[in-house]
Amino acid sequence: MAIRELLEDALKEPSIGSTACFRWHATPVGIAALWSEGKPPSSPPFDVALKEGLQVGLDLSREEREFHQVKSGLVLLFHS
Repeated sequence: MAIRELLEDALKEPSIGSTACFRWHATPVGIAALWSEGKPPSSPPFDVALKEGLQVGLDLSREEREFHQVKSGLVLLFHS
């Protein structure tokens, strides 16, 4: 199964928290931050996600990061 499909399925599940700009989800491939603050910026807002992740108890500063555009919107994915 492709990462996008895994993310789409995981985003249907309840979130583990929300912050000003993101809804946070635990997925089989890592922690997904779904952008929820209107139109996403032109470049992936990883710095904003790192700060807001701390608000929901997630220190993602050492994780690998990537982004994906899925049906639900922009997803920043953090994984080891």
